[in-house]
Amino acid sequence: MMDGLEILPVRGIGDVTAGDDLAELITRAAPWLRDGDVLVVTSKIVSKAEGRLVEVPADGPEREAARAEVLASQTRRVVARRGPTAIVQTHHGFVMAAAGIDASNVDKTHLVLLPESPDDSARRLHAALTARGLHVGVIVSDTMGRTWRNGLTDVALGAAGIEPFRDHRGEIDPYGNELELTQMAVIDELAAAGELVKGKCDQVPVAVVRGYPGAGAAPTPGASALLRDAASDMFSLGTAEAHAEGLRTAATLPQTENHGPADAEAVRRAITTAGLDDAVAVPSPQTLRCTATDTTPAGLMRFGADVHRLRSALAAEGLGSAVAYDEAGATVAVSAATP
Repeated sequence: MMDGLEILPVRGIGDVTAGDDLAELITRAAPWLRDGDVLVVTSKIVSKAEGRLVEVPADGPEREAARAEVLASQTRRVVARRGPTAIVQTHHGFVMAAAGIDASNVDKTHLVLLPESPDDSARRLHAALTARGLHVGVIVSDTMGRTWRNGLTDVALGAAGIEPFRDHRGEIDPYGNELELTQMAVIDELAAAGELVKGKCDQVPVAVVRGYPGAGAAPTPGASALLRDAASDMFSLGTAEAHAEGLRTAATLPQTENHGPADAEAVRRAITTAGLDDAVAVPSPQTLRCTATDTTPAGLMRFGADVHRLRSALAAEGLGSAVAYDEAGATVAVSAATP
């Protein structure tokens, strides 16, 4: 149990340039640091100290072109784009507006990139502070938007010396229910708390959160533990992008090998979605028989389109399919989704 937290700004660090010793700058500005504190360090000063700046023109179309080129270099994939705003996944795995590239608190001829490896940056700072006799947690933070919510908040990009989660799984709540899914992303919560005293225009790039238990321990997983892998990401694309990707996939459906029995209800839904309830015979969920009733050239073209629409509807249900045409129609072999 915690009795409370204290959030303290670290003032007087000043402008940070490439090669600066952040541990020295922080301890000189905050000689009052003590074991168990959690340092929330804005990623921008980490990037500046590591020389993660790119030179660009100060204004005009040349600046915008250069910025677009930098964005492309920092992007693994585009998640969503609306007008000039691009939400992308960075090479680190973060999903952020403009790949976290920042033009604030830096001269107009430079852009600041995210640290190359925020967890490694946090570990190096943690080790440097430990060498000075300080056993603290370190969080490298940056600002992000949130899906379905307005406004911004700080989150953890890197961490060292502090567990990323507070895991309540297996605990019993006051009503006797066992908690099964509850993992609190405490380093995100602490990053957001630190931002309350840092601000964006006050030149306070470091905050200290005091009173959180267990900080300073080593080794601990980094903030990368918070990133969802592709298999568990249910929101990997924006709505418009997902729709466009679905159309592209539907236009290029491959013949799928059999990967096990298909779900009968999913097959029936697909047939209904395709509008072919009266046109498809279902000997089994794994075998669908489509008969061509109009053998004129135009009728056969419509028949081929119907079969493809059926296969697209099956794909939307997560089912694979392969089609074999014959003189009387087509047989569609349906199977479970590709593992």
